[in-house]
Amino acid sequence: MLAAIRSAAILGIEAFAVTVEVDAAPGLPGWTMVGLPSGSVKEARERVGAALVNAGFALPPRRWTVNLSPADVRKDGTAFDLPIAIGVLVASGQLPADAVSGLLFAGELGLDGSVRPIRGALPLARAARDLGARALVLPAPNVAEAGLLRDVRLAPCDSLRGLVQALAAGRLPDAPAASPPADPAPDCDLADVVGQRMAKRALELAAAGGHNLFLVGPPGAGKTMLARRLTSILPPLDDDALLEVVAIHSVGGILPAGAVPARTPPFRAPHHTISLAGLIGGGPGPRPGEVSLAHRGVLFLDELLELPRYVLDAMRQPLEDARVVIARAAHAVAYPARFLLVGAANPCPCGFDGDASGRCRCSAADIARYRGRLSGPLADRIDLHVRVGAVALADLGAAAREETSATVRARVAAARERQRVRYRVLPGVRCNAEAPGRWLQQHAGLTDDARELLGTAAEKLRLSARAYHRTLRVARTVADLAGEELVTPGDLAEALMLRPSADPA
Repeated sequence: MLAAIRSAAILGIEAFAVTVEVDAAPGLPGWTMVGLPSGSVKEARERVGAALVNAGFALPPRRWTVNLSPADVRKDGTAFDLPIAIGVLVASGQLPADAVSGLLFAGELGLDGSVRPIRGALPLARAARDLGARALVLPAPNVAEAGLLRDVRLAPCDSLRGLVQALAAGRLPDAPAASPPADPAPDCDLADVVGQRMAKRALELAAAGGHNLFLVGPPGAGKTMLARRLTSILPPLDDDALLEVVAIHSVGGILPAGAVPARTPPFRAPHHTISLAGLIGGGPGPRPGEVSLAHRGVLFLDELLELPRYVLDAMRQPLEDARVVIARAAHAVAYPARFLLVGAANPCPCGFDGDASGRCRCSAADIARYRGRLSGPLADRIDLHVRVGAVALADLGAAAREETSATVRARVAAARERQRVRYRVLPGVRCNAEAPGRWLQQHAGLTDDARELLGTAAEKLRLSARAYHRTLRVARTVADLAGEELVTPGDLAEALMLRPSADPA
């Protein structure tokens, strides 16, 4: 007897329909699985067999053939356990075929018959909606994630036996009411940072306009402390951005099962020994890298100049195109990668170049070699370069009142709202850093004096076309924070001051 069960597989952050065909034929007992299954999919025969027996069902001694159609696309993951088990029950006559009509199944099985969470529940829910499925049957811990899509019926299950009993009775388990996305309070505040007025201003500009930022300073100056507080002044994710972020984190396997997704922008801080595949994405599968896991959030690279140059330069294309394309022989996978890059580095190998104490003993060649790890093309894509000086010990004990993250976030939100209104004619553009240079050049609202200053500065500083437009974007952000319609020479001067100099420091 033949059974056909609907399911779906993940490719990138999207899901495509898969039909799990299970055939029970007479002959020597055994399992054959076809349809380009990966190793984790092939192991399903062991999990499914044990789960069926331990859940109280019979596994007839037949020659079982499982086909995953379409058979020319590789299948990965453990989500096919549940549809394979349901197919075995239908093919062996233990479950009526009508009971599974119109349903889409996905879930991993434990050997005891329990249904365990899977990766990519949100893309699977989107596929179930697009395919017109009657309901998506999935593990109960994945409901909080998949429930972000309001127009999909979800049927959660905890055990194979309970699910089969419900299906045989002609009823589907009902999902609990979806909880709204969480919006937790930031666990750190900008008011914790003493002094560093220039760095805080750059942080505010980065948050308001989506500009990349590079902090250079001696050890202990507060570079990491500043970077970790950037998400506390960013506006929360809107519905579209939240769905994108949750889908990437789910596919990447870093979304806790059962947790209600939060609207806080993601913050990723990989170690400087990260590999190229870990940063950009790849490996068997492939999986999204840190640049995609930081989508719509912050990617913080501490000790930026300690990363190999070829790893750093691999970020040039994602920074420019806001996406990563991982090509394989059989297919190509694209992951979104629109992130705000924050880098931090010491000014020299020992960290004390330019210190008043004269502690630096690095040679000029050592310093040049160290700073040369940041290539000119990558430095050109970083809008804000700031020198972070050491804080005097006397200032640490002072009772100075610093601005809180809530105060700064209010100004950032107001600036972002101005940009939202400005760019509503440009699909996909949310902030100044994403605006096309030519469009902004015509609609940025530069005064005549500001336009003349920009032309003069571009000639004297020998700005590239990219640097010219990025300077214009930063100047537009300065004006937005001030609530100004026009970009003045003062706004442009501040943007030029924050452009990279001849070296990263």
